[in-house]
Amino acid sequence: MTALAGSASDAFWTTTLRRWNAVCWLLFAVMAVGLVAIDRPGGSKYAALALLGSVVVSYAVLYRFPANPVVRPDVYLSVLVVALGGLAYLRGNYAALFMVTLPHYWMFGRTPRVSMVFLGLATAATLAGSVLRDGGWTVEFFTEVLVSTLLVVAVGALIGLWAHSVVAQSAERARLIAELEETQAELTEAHQRQGAADERERMARDIHDTLAQGFASIIVLAEAARTGLDTDPARSGRQLRSIESTARENLAEARELVGSGGRPGQVAAGSVARTLRRALDRFAEDTGLTVDAELEDLECDQQTRIALLRCTQESLANVRKHARASTVGVVLARQPYGVELEITDDGAGFSVEESSGFGLDGMRKRLAELGGRLTVTSSVGDGTRVLALIPPGAAA
Repeated sequence: MTALAGSASDAFWTTTLRRWNAVCWLLFAVMAVGLVAIDRPGGSKYAALALLGSVVVSYAVLYRFPANPVVRPDVYLSVLVVALGGLAYLRGNYAALFMVTLPHYWMFGRTPRVSMVFLGLATAATLAGSVLRDGGWTVEFFTEVLVSTLLVVAVGALIGLWAHSVVAQSAERARLIAELEETQAELTEAHQRQGAADERERMARDIHDTLAQGFASIIVLAEAARTGLDTDPARSGRQLRSIESTARENLAEARELVGSGGRPGQVAAGSVARTLRRALDRFAEDTGLTVDAELEDLECDQQTRIALLRCTQESLANVRKHARASTVGVVLARQPYGVELEITDDGAGFSVEESSGFGLDGMRKRLAELGGRLTVTSSVGDGTRVLALIPPGAAA
């Protein structure tokens, strides 16, 4: 509705306006009683009452019904200007009304410029009324009326401009705070979405590295066992036992994933060499391939051991599914620049640039979380070399 009242949403400004309105109503009542009880009957008395009544009615309508289509802020300020000029001409006791209504120019002016225009018009109207009442430009007018009126107007203008500046700054701060809160909410939502996406990706990687590899092993073993039931029952029996063992391990992995809330699966305690040795023995037993392993007995933290084991399992799974190799070599050693795991095979190889598997990408991301890196070297017909490096800071 106004330049100030429209922005005055804080409790302090609202309370101040309410108190000032109470003062205005009290002054209106006192002036009305004075005009009725003290002044002598006559045309000037009734004219002054009419002017005061027009101000009171306009202000009451605007204050009570701010959205009414008739008495708008500019209309009320125009009525106030006319009333002040008329009272200055008729009575000369306009000073109290002029001072008390000074805030209205800032409350109901759309902009500081509009407020200053109406304030200037009110000042000119009161001075003109005083000049007409005194019969000209008298010494009394210059020494008393003009000086006091201009002083009051100057103070009112300074206070109004200051109040408008304070309210504008408050509105700007409120806007910035709202934008900051909105940005924080969007950032929080983005973090939550990113966290959920990261969690889904990590869960998919863990499932791929554990359950999916186990199921793939079960399928391969089951197919081999079925074809060898008639020709080699003993070997089929071993493969069935491997299927049972792999299924039990998968079940344990699934329970671990559920019980840990999706956190990375745990690896049995012990050196990483023994952990990898168990995986290599199982792979050799299931596939019948020759595995040459040189595993240095290293002590690593849990995350490093998990990363090395998952890289080994993924590489062996790729050998099982794609390489058509006869020999697999695995070397685990501690170098000055970190722990190094090398896995090679003499299989068919592939074009690294054209590969787009989830397994290699998951290995790279898992190592990157520890500050490590994965290097894959291969070409068609020349086998494959997978080199995983974890820096010393991660391999405690």
